[in-house]
Amino acid sequence: MWAASCLASCCAACACDACRTVVSGISRRSARIAYCGLFALSLVVSWILREVAAPLMEKLPWINHFHKTPDREWFETDAVLRVSLGNFLFFTILSVSMVGVKNQRDPRDAVHHGGWMMKIICWFILVILMFFVPNEIISFYESASKFGAGLFLLVQVVLLLDFVHGWNDKWVGYDEQFWYVALLVVSLVCYLATFGFSGLLFHWFTPSGQDCGLNTFFIVMTLTLVLLFAIVALHPAVGGSILPASVISLYCMYLCYSGLASEPRDYECNGLHKHSKAISTGTLTLGLLTTVLSVVYSAVRAGSSTTLLSPPSSPRAGKPLLPMDKADEHEEKEKNKPVSYSYAFFHIIFSLASMYSAMLLTGWSTSVGESGKLVDVGWPSVWVRIITGWATAGLYVWSLVAPILFPEREF
Repeated sequence: MWAASCLASCCAACACDACRTVVSGISRRSARIAYCGLFALSLVVSWILREVAAPLMEKLPWINHFHKTPDREWFETDAVLRVSLGNFLFFTILSVSMVGVKNQRDPRDAVHHGGWMMKIICWFILVILMFFVPNEIISFYESASKFGAGLFLLVQVVLLLDFVHGWNDKWVGYDEQFWYVALLVVSLVCYLATFGFSGLLFHWFTPSGQDCGLNTFFIVMTLTLVLLFAIVALHPAVGGSILPASVISLYCMYLCYSGLASEPRDYECNGLHKHSKAISTGTLTLGLLTTVLSVVYSAVRAGSSTTLLSPPSSPRAGKPLLPMDKADEHEEKEKNKPVSYSYAFFHIIFSLASMYSAMLLTGWSTSVGESGKLVDVGWPSVWVRIITGWATAGLYVWSLVAPILFPEREF
């Protein structure tokens, strides 16, 4: 007994030392990646609690105060929502507290980049506290998360458009034959993958002998949009490039597949019902990976964006009364530097991503009754994916025609 106690104490001390070492190694440059790591940790915690927390939550009287105990799936969904709410509050509080930070002299700049041990402790406390709030608050957050998740999907679309246009401009900017050939090859590969994918969708989701008009409509509509992208992009008046059109085409076809794969497993037009568990897990894993990558990209991309910030006004202080040495002068210049991105916008992305990940893990909080333990399955998931694909198409076409319709404005 004494040996076990000593071993536990040693393990706890080692864990604390390891945490302190990791936290102390986070610098200004790595702070954004650290936030991404904390968000990824929240996803792991949500996934684990979804699998193991239900028996414990059934015994908590302020959660299970029903006359008839709900199914196990209800407690799994509730656990995910409570972790998500804690994560959402953590990043929302940071976002609100960072409104108006314009230069590194602001004390809040140090809060954004430092104090990691305290931040992790606060995050942990918030998540724990969420398991003591009433069910009514969790129910309200569940409803609000559907709107927040939809907004995050739109942010994903904007980030994708920003990425593909930046990718195209960079390769074209080299103005060398090699990069033009590379651009053409990547575009052809994307189009081949798009049309090959569409053939698989017809095979999987329009089985013979079944009336699958809705699935056929989704696939044909996506193919029509793919052709529309190419026509608009290559129109002489637009002068666009084929690379963004091909990448957006492939993404829209993926969204179409993701939507069709989310159809209830007992739906006769869903040809994946024999592999429902594997497809559900694969779709969830890919969805979570896409979420993490989107958040990481937004964090990195935000570092080069100053559009949401106005430069600081002219300095009120003149020359110093006493001359400073070079080290002090360099430190003073560093403090007067404007921040390179909006801290408030940076954190609000994580807040919306917390809502989206909760919906992804719970099947938009509706699939429990329809499909048992399967996740991200049900008609709400289908329509969210399909509408997101159409929104992607609309925003991409708008990005091409807007400069023509409004030549006096800068896009």
